[in-house]
Amino acid sequence: MDAAESPPESPAGESSISAAAVPRRLYYGYWLLSAGFVAQFVAIGSQSYIFGAFLNPMTEELDWTRSEYTLARTIGQFAMAAAGLYVGGHVDRHGGRRLMQVGAVLLAAALLGCSLVQELWQWWLLNGLALTAGAAMIGNLVVNVTLAKWFVEKRGRVIGVAAMGVSFAGVVLTPLTTVLIDAVGWRDAWRVLAFAAVAIVLPLSLLMRRTPEDHGLHPDGRSTEEVARGAGEVAARDFASSLTRREAMQTRAFYMLVAAFALGALSIVVMLVQTIPYMTDAGYSRGVAALMVSLTSVPSLLSKPVWGYLVESIDARKLAATGFALNAASLLLIVLSVRAGATPLIFLGFFTLGLGWGGLIPLQEVIWASFFGRRYLGSVRSAGMPFTLTLGAAAPFGASVYFDSVGDYNGALLAIAGAAVVATILVLVIPSPTAGAEARRGALPEAPPPV
Repeated sequence: MDAAESPPESPAGESSISAAAVPRRLYYGYWLLSAGFVAQFVAIGSQSYIFGAFLNPMTEELDWTRSEYTLARTIGQFAMAAAGLYVGGHVDRHGGRRLMQVGAVLLAAALLGCSLVQELWQWWLLNGLALTAGAAMIGNLVVNVTLAKWFVEKRGRVIGVAAMGVSFAGVVLTPLTTVLIDAVGWRDAWRVLAFAAVAIVLPLSLLMRRTPEDHGLHPDGRSTEEVARGAGEVAARDFASSLTRREAMQTRAFYMLVAAFALGALSIVVMLVQTIPYMTDAGYSRGVAALMVSLTSVPSLLSKPVWGYLVESIDARKLAATGFALNAASLLLIVLSVRAGATPLIFLGFFTLGLGWGGLIPLQEVIWASFFGRRYLGSVRSAGMPFTLTLGAAAPFGASVYFDSVGDYNGALLAIAGAAVVATILVLVIPSPTAGAEARRGALPEAPPPV
């Protein structure tokens, strides 16, 4: 292996995984799939799914407005964008192990610190900056970029299964955190979550590896004999046609993808924060309000691998448009049903919203990887994050400001539905970017050089 093409040494202790060291029928990528499921459960759960459960008890005790409390997530979006610029390139060069280890410690420290806050600036610093940075080092950018390098032909279904960890956090963490807060108080609840995060993620980090080529393996578990017979052609073409960060950012497709998924995903960042207060304001108990988050998360959980499987044979842009349209229709149904007090229709609205959410992660990751290739994917994805997260940063805060001014969330939620309609139209007209330079088509290098 050429020294210019590989990390200076086995990074972060990512020891070689030779074919002989792994059971012949067990491709190591499936260990990464399992790790990705759990890592996203912890990262997105601690960053988003538990946030709404703490809103009422913390704002009531500390005498904050909802917009002051929610500003932490807006700050967090900018923190995620800044962290992503480093994280993506690091995963390309060195893999995710060191990032996960540092992220686990930082995330646990931030969660513990949240139990001690007395002032708003402390909350914004700990939850907005530190917690978000820790989650970014263990979350979906690290996981999905890694999986996209280990899987090409099976990329959609694998990323879909790993992304189930995100929705599983909504099924489990939101109601459990609500019960935990009611049982021991919000300060002790933060402490319990801090211990759980570090206990789960530190051992998990030991599984992380950068690329299959580093360890004498091939994407999708193909054997050397299969690759020699041409079975690895799809993976080789994906690698050879990859665009660098600079090349990707010179295409219209890059910016259109950023805008479409930023607008289409606004319902997630808003509803994860606002569902519990939205439903309790409408007269429902905290338990029922938390159940709405779970009701959204269950179809999102179960539909992710379905979306991932479909995207391997159907144009991802058409599937993404379907998901965005479903999000818009569901939000409209929720608003109208809550105003009318039609509980069965409220349940239906949250259920169908979850179906739309289920496609966002697998479809987005497959589109990015298929458009720009896997070789520099971490750097390309991280370049898009500042744009995506900046567009979405103001949404939760804006919804809270709207509530503080008007006294309800209806107008804010209808605006989010409108954004999803725009995303539906935009994603349908995104052109495929031009292929990578012909010079890159040829023998598969063992590892990508620095971007």
